[in-house]
This record gives sequence, structure tokens and C-alpha cells, in this order.
Amino acid sequence: MEYPLLYYKNNLVGMLNLLEVMENHGCYHLVFSSSCTVYGEPNQLPITEEHSIGGNITNVYGKTKYFIEEMLADISHANEKWNIIALRYFNPVGAHPSGLIGEDPTKAFTNIMPFIAQVAIGHKPVLTIFGGDYNTVDGTGVRDYIHVMDLATGHVAALRKLRKQHQRLKAYNLGTGQGVSVLQLVKAFEKVTGTAIPYKIIERREGDITAMFANAELAHQDLGWKAQHTLEEMCTDFWRWQTMNPHGYRAQKEIKMTNGHGH
Repeated sequence: MEYPLLYYKNNLVGMLNLLEVMENHGCYHLVFSSSCTVYGEPNQLPITEEHSIGGNITNVYGKTKYFIEEMLADISHANEKWNIIALRYFNPVGAHPSGLIGEDPTKAFTNIMPFIAQVAIGHKPVLTIFGGDYNTVDGTGVRDYIHVMDLATGHVAALRKLRKQHQRLKAYNLGTGQGVSVLQLVKAFEKVTGTAIPYKIIERREGDITAMFANAELAHQDLGWKAQHTLEEMCTDFWRWQTMNPHGYRAQKEIKMTNGHGH
């Protein structure tokens, strides 16, 4: 919300360039990373793909994803060669179970699980929670957290579908169907890691909605995909990445460079 042009340039201009290059090379199969934010503030939960998109989107990021879905609808209508699946991600968290691949934020604004882990490992003093007065189980926002490895298998399932069937453009929700509040996520993280996460609740953040979780039945029916990983596994796998890489990728690069100078 603070840097709208950054998001519009990256997402919209980047997608325009990509689609032009794909068309020039006769490549018409695409799996697009969309988002549950295209639904805006939902009318009912859990949310299905039948829910309207674009009407009451609360943030810039969601608008860019919606505009791109509209772009994809137009090009697939104009040229029947296009075969596109838009995967509407819910809230990806976790890390590769090896602990070698994880999320290493490079900007001050970050997703919630890296923030929680940074507090747990002692790099940040306190977790900031935006809004404690939502109409939810404990006043904090509710989201559908999905393990990044389930997201990965969702992409493989989508690619298989594109190979088997030409359907121009179809959207699928990728989520677990479980709504989890911010405080519930914090408690789960504390439990599996044995750490304490001090937190403070401040005013709501512009662009956030109250609650969102998926009905992902269509992905199960059409793609043969279902989320397998639990909330505990999401926390455990992220904590493994965080403890194995306490300073993220930057420290690894520095170590490699230092070792290189020694030879």
C-alpha cells in the first residue's frame, strides 16, 4: 500500500512482457501465480472459485493479481491456443523440509512467519500484530496458511492438467480450508519450537481483511490435489530453515566469498 507503483510495474509490466515473449515463441501453456486477494473482502466462507473477483479488493497487491487475471481472460478469449491455469494461493508458509530452502525477506515489510521466526531466534525484540479488534475468535485476522511444499505439488498437478486438457483459462484455489488466526499461529509456533514469542497488538493495517479461507474442492476434483501438511509441520519446517540459516542466504554468500579468498 506504501509503494503501489513498485507492485504495478513488477506484476503488470512484467506479465505483459512475458506474455508477448511467450506468444512470439509459440508457447501458450501458463500456470499463473494468482492470489486469494482477488476475492477482496469475502461475502461467504469458505470461499469457492464461483465467488466474484475484483469487486471489493482492499490492497494494491490484490488489484495487480486481479488485473492480470482479466488480462489472461482477454488473451485466452482472443486466441484459442492459450491454455492457462490461475492458481489462487492462500497464505504460503513453511520451508523445504531439508532446511536448505526457505524464505529470507530482503525488505522491511515481510510475511508473518519469517517475522515470528526472527523474534523466536532473537533477531527482533517483539512481533507486531496489526489489529486485535476483528470479528474473529480472538480479535486477530484469520487466514488459510498452506505449506509451501503443498503449493509446489499444486503447480505440478496444474502442469499435468494443462498437458492433458485444453481449457483456455481456469482458476483454482490452493488452500487447506482451515482458518487460523494470527494468535493461533503464534501459539502453534511456540509449541513446536519451544520458544516464547513476545508480541504487541497495534492498530489495523491498511488493506487487510478480517478473515479468508479456502474451499479447495475444485482443485481436488480436477487436479487430484489436496493439501497434506499440518500447521505444526509448517512451523517445524520453517524453524528448521531459520535455525540452520540464522542470517538467511546473505551470510552463506559471505562465508562462501571468504572461503574463496582463502584458496
